[in-house]
Amino acid sequence: MFAKAFRVKSNTVIKGSDRRKLRADISAAFPSLSVEELNELVPNKEELNVVKIYAHKGDAVTLYVLHKNPIFFQLEKQVFPTVYTLWRCPTMVPAFATWPPVLQKLSGGADLMLPGVVVSTSGLPEVDQGDCCAVTLVMNRAPVAVGTAAVSSAKMRNSGMKGKGVNILHAYMDQLWAFGDKTHPPVIPVTNCPAPEEGETDGEECEENEGRDGSKPAAVEASCRSMQELRLDQHDVLEEDKEGKDTDGEEDDSRSPQEQMDELLLQCFLHSLKTKVKKSDLPLLTSTFLSKHMVSCCPRGMQLDIKKSSYKKLSKFLLCMQRDHSLVQVKELSKGVESIVEVDWRNPELCSFRTPKDCGPEKESVEGDGACEVQFQTPEITQLYGVTARLEPLFQDARKRKGTPLKACEVRNVITDYVKKNELIHETNKNYVNINPTLCDCLLEKSEYHEVETLKWDDLFSRTLIRMQACHEVLFPGQPPVVKKGQMESIDITVASRGSNKKVTVIKNLEAFGLDPAVVADSLQHQVQASCVLLDSPGAKNRVLVQIQGNQVQHVGKLLLDRYQIPRKYVQGLEKAPKPGKKK
Repeated sequence: MFAKAFRVKSNTVIKGSDRRKLRADISAAFPSLSVEELNELVPNKEELNVVKIYAHKGDAVTLYVLHKNPIFFQLEKQVFPTVYTLWRCPTMVPAFATWPPVLQKLSGGADLMLPGVVVSTSGLPEVDQGDCCAVTLVMNRAPVAVGTAAVSSAKMRNSGMKGKGVNILHAYMDQLWAFGDKTHPPVIPVTNCPAPEEGETDGEECEENEGRDGSKPAAVEASCRSMQELRLDQHDVLEEDKEGKDTDGEEDDSRSPQEQMDELLLQCFLHSLKTKVKKSDLPLLTSTFLSKHMVSCCPRGMQLDIKKSSYKKLSKFLLCMQRDHSLVQVKELSKGVESIVEVDWRNPELCSFRTPKDCGPEKESVEGDGACEVQFQTPEITQLYGVTARLEPLFQDARKRKGTPLKACEVRNVITDYVKKNELIHETNKNYVNINPTLCDCLLEKSEYHEVETLKWDDLFSRTLIRMQACHEVLFPGQPPVVKKGQMESIDITVASRGSNKKVTVIKNLEAFGLDPAVVADSLQHQVQASCVLLDSPGAKNRVLVQIQGNQVQHVGKLLLDRYQIPRKYVQGLEKAPKPGKKK
């Protein structure tokens, strides 16, 4: 979770009531802590700060910082200790031991796999799925990572120690550790020696560890110290690391990230010219060329970001392609708007370029398990009508009580059956229905009691629906339907001003349709190449809004309507898109 840099939203001193609540939460979550240890971790009079941050995937996390060191972090109302806290109280959570080389993978964001767990003579610690637990190195009780148990201890044994063991949230040498004073783990000797079980480690690992039994504490300390030399920005581990696989990007370590981005930019440029752009597309806006063609040619698992290249701007990159490579010609057809007007299809560099096989837009991933996002399926929304107390006598024969949600066709059938059962159809004109005392009380106003004796069928149905409680049913594929009162909230798109002449586009209520705001923000950021952030939604708990730089209503609407297939009637604010020919 903290393998990449996070964004700080606020940093405030904790209130007295919040301090007491934090102590109570910690005491309940970690009952093994003594009163003295709790007073040492959360002192009554020393300054304690509350830092609210957003992780790189958009998760809202609360940090509790004491003496410039984060001591606890709260995620989804669950409190977890940091490595700084566990070094002071190493027994407050169950711990799994592993080998020192695994630490580098954990710091980069990988989870702990069961084949890498070293079982001591006392066996595995007893945990249930989701319990907070720590990871230590062999012959050192100082924890180096914190996470949650992927499965219970019983299932770990039954599986033959195969599969995922611990979902890592925070590790030594990650960005949360770097937020503190960057101290290193102490060496705390253990009393139980490792007892490798069958299938737990291979023969080579066993022989290697048996050969260094006499200097295990020193070896572990040296392994921890060697981690200081690792650069934090080189810990971007691929998703395969979360399954225990080694990364194969060591060949690129000699190049700087800026050089790698320059090479990726050129590759996507040549790929898009060779396979995407046609002569009939010219002249082509440079912004459209980037968002629709170059981004789609980016290899899977990589992200195209011009700001991380040496060019910094698309205009400078295209100027270099025009001046040094003679691949394209770029002109300013209107003030401030550049377009590609000509492409040299016979250029030797373009002709010799071979398109890579594994290319396409990167799939969004779900934080935590490294699995690719399941294809989004639009929920089915049905308008319902709830029976009210006033209309309950009308639905009594159909055994529909107050609050029962019904579809419009079901309401129509109930009313029709009631009219026929009570023989209320007008004798001469069957388009009208006679009003009996029940219909009078349920559907007529007091001023109409002595004036209205008949109603048309359509009027009868409309009056009934108007007097019912508005409800709606949301059905996600593979899940039971959810019925809620009121009308279905629409996705709201607004354009606000920031500063003198800057505009931002704000998107609200994505969660109601099962959309992940972090995934939507990531898609928009790559599509329009603009800054995009997640903010707390005012007045709405557990909801966030997406804010993207500029008037991007047109792109947002296309994403929601075309890609996610959200019905147009549930998207508000599409009319705020910039008009053609006018400044945005």
